[in-house]
Amino acid sequence: MKSVTVQLSEGAIADLMNIAHYIAEESGSIDTAITFTNRIERRCHKIGDAPNGGAPRPDLGQDVRLVPFEKSAVIIYRVIEGAVEIVSVLYGGRDYEAILGGKFSDR
Repeated sequence: MKSVTVQLSEGAIADLMNIAHYIAEESGSIDTAITFTNRIERRCHKIGDAPNGGAPRPDLGQDVRLVPFEKSAVIIYRVIEGAVEIVSVLYGGRDYEAILGGKFSDR
């Protein structure tokens, strides 16, 4: 499969902003927070090179896939209409199954 377009949903963008805010507060470094979230965003865009490479998670919704990031975050996305939609980015070992369970099943 050729590379496809990757789009971050409003929710994923909000997740990245929340992650940056949390890391900035915890580390005391805005640079650290921005560097980390920039790495996550770059990884999100690389998903377009192999959109079916993430672990399928039908329990979270139709066409939902998951990719871990640096053992500290999880990128949740869907492949729809020849593109990748990043639907959420969760940080810090949060229970993504409880947070997202079935959230995308209606799409």
